[in-house]
Amino acid sequence: MASMVIIRFGEFTLKGKNRSYFEDTVLRVIRRRMKVFPDVEVQHASGRVFLKLNGTPFEKVATVLDTIFGLSSYSPAESCSLDTEAIRETALAMMKSLVPQPRTFKVKVRRPYKGFPLNSMEMNHVVGRHVLVNMPGLKVDLHHPDTELNVEIRDNGAYVFCETHPAQGGFPLGTNGRAMLLLSGGIDSPVAGFLAMRRGLHVEAVHFHSFPYTSERAKQKVRELAEQLAVYADGITLHMVPFAEIQMVRRAMMRITSRLAEMHKCKAIVTGESLGQVASQTLASLTAIERASALPVLRPLIMMDKQEIIHLAEKIGTFPISIQPYEDCCTLFVPKSPSTNPNIALVEQIESKAHWMEEEIEEAIRRTETIRILPSSAGRTAGDADDAAYF
Repeated sequence: MASMVIIRFGEFTLKGKNRSYFEDTVLRVIRRRMKVFPDVEVQHASGRVFLKLNGTPFEKVATVLDTIFGLSSYSPAESCSLDTEAIRETALAMMKSLVPQPRTFKVKVRRPYKGFPLNSMEMNHVVGRHVLVNMPGLKVDLHHPDTELNVEIRDNGAYVFCETHPAQGGFPLGTNGRAMLLLSGGIDSPVAGFLAMRRGLHVEAVHFHSFPYTSERAKQKVRELAEQLAVYADGITLHMVPFAEIQMVRRAMMRITSRLAEMHKCKAIVTGESLGQVASQTLASLTAIERASALPVLRPLIMMDKQEIIHLAEKIGTFPISIQPYEDCCTLFVPKSPSTNPNIALVEQIESKAHWMEEEIEEAIRRTETIRILPSSAGRTAGDADDAAYF
C-alpha cells in the first residue's frame, strides 16, 4: 500500500547557508533519474521530496533511489487530508495491508504543521486507539514493536507510513569537486571510486593497459567496471592509457594521471590502495609514489581490510566483474620482490637520469583514448542487495 514516497536528505542538511545548494543539486538528480518513470511526479517542500507514484510500482522506484547519493532514507507512504477521521482510517488501512501482520506496534506522530488542532501526543492516542479497536489481537509495545506506525502532519496533508529504507547517504554527486580515479581491473579501485562519488566527487577514471601483453578482454573488463560505477553517476569518462613501454614505473603512472587530471579540471587523484594490504602499499612506498603527483592523492580504502572491501564490492555490483580472470598491467608486471622501504632521494636521482621517461609519458598521454561510459542496462544496483546502508 503506497501511493507516494517520502524522501529525506542526508548529512548535507548540516551545511547551514550552503544547504540550498546541496538540496537543489540532489533534487535535479532525482528529477533526472525519475524520467524513466513518466507517471511519477516529483514535489519538493519543507526539507522533503515527495514522489507521487500514480501507479508506478514502489519497488522499481526504490531501485533507482538506491543509486542516488545525498539521501538518508525514504518511505513508501499514503497521503490523506488534514482531517482526523481521514488520518485514522488511512492509518488503519496501512496496518491491515502489512504482510505478515504484526503482533505489536507503536504510533509515532510528528506535527510540523502547528495549525493542526491536536498535538502529537493527542494524535498518538487517537490513531492508536482506532487501530487497536479494529485489529483484535494487536498489542502496543512502546520499546520493541514489530511495526512503528508513523504519521507526519504537514500543511499540505498528512502522510502515513510503516517502512523506512536506508539510502546511500553522503553528498550529492559533484558537490565536492572533481577527481581522477586510478581504475584497475581488480576489486579495490572500483570500490574506492564508489566511495569517492558517495562523498560528492564527480569522478573520471584512468586505466593503464599493456596491449598486446594483456588481452583485449582485460580492457573490456575495465569498461564493464566503469559501466557498473556509472549506474551511480549517469555516466563516467574513462581514459585508456597505453603503458607497455614504461609499465614497471608506478611513479610514471602517477605522473600521467596527474597530468590527465589537470587537463580535465580534476583537483585530486583517487586510488584503491589499502595500508599494508600488499608489499608495495607500505607507508614508505605510498609516500614515494604519491610524491610523483602534483595533486593530492585520496585513498578511501586506506584503513579497510580486504573482507570489508569485498563486502562492499558485492553490494555495489562490481565484485563479479572484478574477479573475471583477465589480468591487467598492475598484476601482470608487479615485481616479484617490491621494495617496502624505498629511498625517495635515490628514486628521484635515478629518474632524473632517465631522460627517455618524459618522452614516453608525453607519448602515452598523446595516445590516450577517452571514452564516455554510460550505465550498464544490466547493472546490479544497491537495490538488489538486502540492505542498501553500507556504513
